[in-house]
Amino acid sequence: MTSSVKDVLDLIKEKDIKMLDMRFTDPFGVWQHFSLSTKQVDEELFEEGIGFDGSSIRGFQTIDESDMLLIPDVTATFIDPIFEVPTLVIICDIYDPVTRQPYTRDPRYVAKKAEEYLKKTGIADLAYFGPEAEFFLFNDVRYGGGANSQFYFVDSAEGWWNSGKELGSMSPNLGGQIPAKRGYFPVPPADTLQDVRSKMVLAMEDIGLNVEVHHHEVGTAGQSEIDLKFDTLTFMADSVIAYKYLVKNIARQHGLSATFMPKPLFEDNGSGMHVHQSLWKGGDTVMFYEAGYAGLSDVARYYIGGLLKHASAILAFAAPTTNSYKRLVPGYEAPINLVYSQRNRSAICRIPMYSGSPKAKRVEFRAPDPSANPYLCFAALLMAGLDGVQNQIDPGEPIDKDLYDLPPEEAAEITNTPGTLSKVLDALEADHEFLLQGDVFTSDLIEAYIAYKREEEIDPVRLRPHPHEFALYFDI
Repeated sequence: MTSSVKDVLDLIKEKDIKMLDMRFTDPFGVWQHFSLSTKQVDEELFEEGIGFDGSSIRGFQTIDESDMLLIPDVTATFIDPIFEVPTLVIICDIYDPVTRQPYTRDPRYVAKKAEEYLKKTGIADLAYFGPEAEFFLFNDVRYGGGANSQFYFVDSAEGWWNSGKELGSMSPNLGGQIPAKRGYFPVPPADTLQDVRSKMVLAMEDIGLNVEVHHHEVGTAGQSEIDLKFDTLTFMADSVIAYKYLVKNIARQHGLSATFMPKPLFEDNGSGMHVHQSLWKGGDTVMFYEAGYAGLSDVARYYIGGLLKHASAILAFAAPTTNSYKRLVPGYEAPINLVYSQRNRSAICRIPMYSGSPKAKRVEFRAPDPSANPYLCFAALLMAGLDGVQNQIDPGEPIDKDLYDLPPEEAAEITNTPGTLSKVLDALEADHEFLLQGDVFTSDLIEAYIAYKREEEIDPVRLRPHPHEFALYFDI
């Protein structure tokens, strides 16, 4: 929308913008913000930035070094469609106020460095990413607990468990709820969310996102997907954060609650974020070779080799929650098999075959989920793929079979993804040298990230009694 400080100031005047909303992303993928009146906005803001307390943002600074700076990126702006007061959003980069250098734990800086490192390798000029983020839209959400209780409850008018519910004479149950795992593509009235998703798409287009399709997803109870057209790494990460923001807010406007939690329902599909990737140089793809398996070039094969070799470490950023490993299990279309294959959705790396055009040649890595910080997730994927190309890592032979239905002796020969967040953090701790190349990721970021995940997520979940344990053990 804008490309210079003058453009931003002109836009504020032209659209009578009242507030400038400064936004940045914490290490765990949550958008943070504060606002200032546009009466306070001048050219100095874009040069000097504005301070904030980095110790109050999880994963950032200690209290004795809390002062940090936000520098607005004039190329990353949009008029917020949610607020009543005319507000211009501007995405910011984080700087150290003493050194005036970019902050190593700023996820957006990591993404930018990954793009710069790609150019320095000479392998390609551009990396394109196309994520497919899924989410649930619920009508009712409750959760809580303490020393003597733990519970959650979610509900949806579409949920199959409501098919026998008596709602009363003034609001009868009309049936048509979606059975478990049968939510893929039914038209209304089974799909009750068409208009809500369409409004989300229109809002995304209003702020400059390029949307391909939207639809109901496999799960019952309002599982949905809106796909963004591929774009460059940092821009796409910016887009995913904005996408999640709009989905949540437009859902709330319609009395719904959106969640990108990977596995909110038992015995139904979880929400993934399959990530399509391709490398380009001089305006041409470097992924295509007509005679190669599935039309893949050697560069593409080695890129896959890097993804497979480093998959366990990548998952620390790509499937970064304890809940992610309720999704990455057999039987729910989850990509747990560390192999590659054309068309095959049971492999962790799929080669889509919808088009024969060289420009469409890409690799889809299917393990990520939408709880991931997209800046760190996409950067980690790129760094793993580049390591594969640089070291010519052979991905082995493809497996063009339904990996969920292999005979036991064949299944035993296939490596699966780790089954817990703890294990992928261990993998990241042991295998992160590829991320440090070009100073893209830094040791302090990785160490702080692992420590936070262990102390603030793994331990609290591990130490609490699980409600189902009462069903298993109370009368033991």
